[in-house]
Amino acid sequence: MGVRAAVLHEYGATPRCGDFSEPAETAGDLVVEVAAAALHHVDLHKATGTFYMGPPPLPSVVGTDGVGRVPDGRRVYFDRSVAPYGSMCERTLVPQDAVLEVAEGVDDVVAAALGNTGLAAWLALSRRAGLREGETVLVLGATGAVGGIAVQAAKVLGAGRVVAAALADPALDRLGNRGADAIVPIDERADLTEALRDAAGGGVDVTIDTLWGEPALAAMGAAARFARHVQIGNLAGGEIVLPATLVRSASLDVQGFNVGYPPVEVRREGYLRLTEHAARGDIVVDVEAVGLDDVADAWKRQRRAAGGAKLVIVPHRRSSAAHEHKESPGA
Repeated sequence: MGVRAAVLHEYGATPRCGDFSEPAETAGDLVVEVAAAALHHVDLHKATGTFYMGPPPLPSVVGTDGVGRVPDGRRVYFDRSVAPYGSMCERTLVPQDAVLEVAEGVDDVVAAALGNTGLAAWLALSRRAGLREGETVLVLGATGAVGGIAVQAAKVLGAGRVVAAALADPALDRLGNRGADAIVPIDERADLTEALRDAAGGGVDVTIDTLWGEPALAAMGAAARFARHVQIGNLAGGEIVLPATLVRSASLDVQGFNVGYPPVEVRREGYLRLTEHAARGDIVVDVEAVGLDDVADAWKRQRRAAGGAKLVIVPHRRSSAAHEHKESPGA
């Protein structure tokens, strides 16, 4: 007897839906009946075999995190699994200390979409930047999975003003209804620093940066004194030439952040609060549920980085279905 899973057979290849050996519970590990598993860029990176933490075994089940039920009936989120098992299968094997509580009233697919990316946004603001009441927040790459949640989380955490910046797109305009006080299409501004400063109504206190490259330099030029620039991703480029005076003139803190590094207790508390807000409708995420049969197509779509709804694999579903988490409590 085995499980249906998204299986990687070759580094750099697209995973295929197929049968995999049934996971067996061992001391310190739990079998989780997986309800939903989000698809992330990091999953694609791991599958290349070049990820900095080392290549996965072959064959193995792909997927970093997910939501499901443990044998005692609890619904949990997990962000680690025991190789060769990943999250994109009907049942997986997870260390007991890697499970986090999920708030009541939040849909499984939404809860999965709020895992890796949602926690990255929430903890970058609350823990790494130490966002304070009334501060101004700029989100670079606001239409991405992390950025869209960061815009909303900033408001929930007490930001006085939130600026959403990204390439011109209808998704950017929609953020005006999801917490953004101002939007800046970064490809339509000749002087991006001036545009960001104007949108902020002065200097920016906290920047959540998923882009790096030229947008990051522009954002640093709009920073207020003692601002914090939190670097999460580099979709606009892996390197910049950073003038010393740009950092020194504002006493600017440039901070890196990786969602995997905070202690599990911090992630557990952050994820519970995040899903509580989602259950109340304070934080909304667009999701598309995809059955395991369609995992190869979803993988290719994620590789194109076309934006849009967050792709979430639902192992027990045989076909795709798109839907949006509505802005209402308990939706």
